[in-house]
Amino acid sequence: MGPTSAIVLYAVIWWMTLFCVAPLRLKTQQDLGQVTRGTPSGAPEVHHLKEKLLITTGVATVIFLIAAGVILSGVISVRDLDWFGRMPPD
Repeated sequence: MGPTSAIVLYAVIWWMTLFCVAPLRLKTQQDLGQVTRGTPSGAPEVHHLKEKLLITTGVATVIFLIAAGVILSGVISVRDLDWFGRMPPD
C-alpha cells in the first residue's frame, strides 16, 4: 500500500466513522421544545461537534491501523476476495 492509497483509506474510514458518530447524543430543537420559526424541527440544537470529531479521529485511527496491518501483512489479498474465479492463477 502506497502513501496515497493509505491517505485515501484513512479518509474513507474517517468519514464513515463520522457518519456513525454524528447522530449520537444529538439534541434537536423538537427535543428541547424550542423550535425556531422557519427551521425544521429536527435541526440540531446541541451537537457536541468538537467531541465527536475527536472521537471520530480516535476510532478511525484504530480501525485504519487494523486495516493497514491486515493489508500490509498479506493475511487477506485480492485473490482471497475473488469469489467468481476471474483472476488468472499464478
